[in-house]
Amino acid sequence: MTKADIINEIATSTGIAKKDVSAVVESFMDAIKNSLLDKKENVYLRGFGSFIVKHRAEKTARNISKNTTITIPAHDFPSFKPAKTFIEDMKK
Repeated sequence: MTKADIINEIATSTGIAKKDVSAVVESFMDAIKNSLLDKKENVYLRGFGSFIVKHRAEKTARNISKNTTITIPAHDFPSFKPAKTFIEDMKK
């Protein structure tokens, strides 16, 4: 399912214009992205899941083809953790 499919489905089920639904979906995604990127805050959606920021420490890796050692710097990355009820519903 794509973003356009989600917008179409919401528009048909609620009767709201696609233009308005698109603006709401874009704002929702921007709010989550800004929270994760700028504020480094997690986003919790009860019954659905959590968008969280994970941190990876600096580590040393090997480039086998060139036989060299490289250092991968520490970095943050986004992650999604589904809610327990969501996982239970998926198992059914």
